[in-house]
Amino acid sequence: MSLFDIQGRTAIVTGGTRGLGHGMAEGLLEAGCHVVIVGTNNRVYEAADEFCRKGRNCQGIKADMREEEKVSDAFCECMEKLSGHLDILVTAHGIQRRHASEEFPLEDWKEVLGVNLTSVFQMCQLAAKQFIKQESKGKIITVSSMLSFFGGYTVPAYAASKGAVAQLTKAFCNEWAEKGIHINSLAPGYMATEMNTALLDPNNPRKKSITDRIPAKRWGTPEDMKGPCIFLASDASDYLNGAVIPVDGGYLVR
Repeated sequence: MSLFDIQGRTAIVTGGTRGLGHGMAEGLLEAGCHVVIVGTNNRVYEAADEFCRKGRNCQGIKADMREEEKVSDAFCECMEKLSGHLDILVTAHGIQRRHASEEFPLEDWKEVLGVNLTSVFQMCQLAAKQFIKQESKGKIITVSSMLSFFGGYTVPAYAASKGAVAQLTKAFCNEWAEKGIHINSLAPGYMATEMNTALLDPNNPRKKSITDRIPAKRWGTPEDMKGPCIFLASDASDYLNGAVIPVDGGYLVR
């Protein structure tokens, strides 16, 4: 269907080397987009090469999302790879730190908020400026979390950052929708990725309690993020803006 056709569009996907970001990048590539993935180490080049070997149009950029100047530099480098035109931004990068809240180190707090929130703010702002400069419609997809709704356990910085990403998405919508910029957030539920290694341990009692609460009776995978990402990147979602959409197998409604 033409509504969902994103063939030939250009995209930046941060965190595209692994987990959910990798899945969303793969979905956009399979749909015919030219995608630049951004990662923190040389793995980003390996991931891009792997996509290219499958016949996809992908390039990789390495950037440290903890450093504000490098975030801006990475965006500029991405735009060079995309020949100066952007259609889609997906901010799927993020980090996690776990400590008891009363002992949570301030340095870890600053690092998580810097990566998960400040750099997302920067990337969205830079993309919006690019869309306005182009005088074209643009799609921004942020990645929030179930912890945008709940408080979590031993992850106060992560919960704060993801709650803030959800609110940031709404705030940006209020100002940018009239400029033809669509910004929505995907809120993944419990996903079987590297970030949840501790929770996926069969000896962790929380794994069973979480699974029992999911009506779908399974944890999500990066594959489950492809469809929602393509929908938000396509013309099919043109009247959807400022939304936070759970992709959780029904976890929130149980």
